[in-house]
Amino acid sequence: MATCGEVLVKLLEGYGVDHVFGIPGVHTVELYRGLARSPIRHITPRHEQGAGFMADGYARTRGKPGVCFIITGPGMTNITTAMGQAYADSIPMLVISSVQSRNALGGGRGKLHELPNQSGLVAGVAAFSQTLMSADDLPQVLARAFAAFDGARPRPVHIEIPLDVIVEPADHLLPGRPVRTSRAGAAPSSVALMAERLATARRPLILAGGGALEAGAALAALAEKLQAPVALTINAKGLLAADHPLQIGSTQSLPETRALVAEADVVLAIGTELAETDYDVTFKGGFEIPGSLLRIDIDPDQTVRNYLPELALVADAAQAAQALVEALEQQPAPVREATWGVARVERLRQALAAGWDQPTLSQTRLLTSILQTLPGAVLVGDSTQPVYTGNLTLDMHQPRRWFNASTGYGTLGYALPAAMGAWLGSAEAIAERSPTVCLIGDGGMQFTLPELASAVEAQVPLIVLLWNNQGYEEIKKYMLNRAIEPVGVDIHTPDFIGVARALGAAADDVADVAQLQAALAKAVERKGPTLIQVDQTQWQAAVQG
Repeated sequence: MATCGEVLVKLLEGYGVDHVFGIPGVHTVELYRGLARSPIRHITPRHEQGAGFMADGYARTRGKPGVCFIITGPGMTNITTAMGQAYADSIPMLVISSVQSRNALGGGRGKLHELPNQSGLVAGVAAFSQTLMSADDLPQVLARAFAAFDGARPRPVHIEIPLDVIVEPADHLLPGRPVRTSRAGAAPSSVALMAERLATARRPLILAGGGALEAGAALAALAEKLQAPVALTINAKGLLAADHPLQIGSTQSLPETRALVAEADVVLAIGTELAETDYDVTFKGGFEIPGSLLRIDIDPDQTVRNYLPELALVADAAQAAQALVEALEQQPAPVREATWGVARVERLRQALAAGWDQPTLSQTRLLTSILQTLPGAVLVGDSTQPVYTGNLTLDMHQPRRWFNASTGYGTLGYALPAAMGAWLGSAEAIAERSPTVCLIGDGGMQFTLPELASAVEAQVPLIVLLWNNQGYEEIKKYMLNRAIEPVGVDIHTPDFIGVARALGAAADDVADVAQLQAALAKAVERKGPTLIQVDQTQWQAAVQG
């Protein structure tokens, strides 16, 4: 007789789940009864937050939800930070947890791992949180979760199963069939209005975000049809190739790019929430859209947040972009200003290149050295200086190869476990597992350092590029810039090389480009993780010298 926990695993197989991230506990062992006989691979992190970050990274490269099995109480409080990052960045994640038996829910009896209202606690970082009150409801609840992933703005979903429900007999639910949902297409009447408005623009511009990751071909065709410069958010890097003549990077926080946006008479925002951490990373305000704003988003609510549009279209980004391309074929040939389009983009690129200071150039050299050695690499970043720099200066040739935690929720410690998940998820989405590089600072590394042992155990050939500036350097600068005496930022820096080797990883120190590229070439051949430590002072002296 199969229990609800065993049947859950079989149903997940039907939905195409191939990895689960979690730490077994006394309240989730029934899930593992089914998992032991399943083709689904289980990855054990060293902390539930790590499980969530792994699922996040997996989802970003795989393009499908990362799945976690999480223990009641402390397991759920541990994973909420990871859920918050995924929620902010619209990443699909399915978190399945246990919870107290139905007759003990909210009882306050001092049960093991008891929370007064676990579902309520996580509701703020989930598309929804649902308690499974009967095994019979399992197929419907899973269908609801995957409908949210497939057809709406993707965000974490939490399903909690009471301890008495997880052991209920559930043979009658097999074999279960997955229910899949398609995204909404673009309403023809709205497409016609938007195409007409774009066709009359003399200086059109496109702002594209992570919600348009599947729209690359249609977006390129639309930009070329309109001769519109395209600015990409950080999560959308690679949506237009780095060398596309209309691609202006992710520099919306800089005066030169803001000037270009201000010149546009019509701005099309597609798959972007137009939020602070993509358009104002200096947090000083000032990003404005004086021209007519048109918005396309899968989420109706999002089309009117932050900046009110003249026209809004609720639809899948790829379908909407393709529909606009086709509709524009029926419009009169647009009349563009001669100095717009490719010519204006080239002037912007020249202005930006002339403005980078030496620290920015040296950190960019670090990033370009990685891509020269490993041109197909996925770069997963934390909140650290080279990542902030790369957000501005680095452009990618393909999507899903640059993402980090410096935007949105902005947590520290994200990059190590997320990069591990990204490598595991890259097999299907990027044809083969791509070299995956974690970009992390010494401060952030200490948040999730034990996950290096998880990578050793799972034989993930992760490359951890550690930028060591002996403390929380960015926060220290922030304090000094505001005439605050630095407190709490000059932290103890451990021997990362020794710690990495003790955990079973390879480890190297590098000081210049040649040493870095040699270390990368060795690392990519290993079956387990490698930590490569770069001292900030040594690197900048070597590169600038």
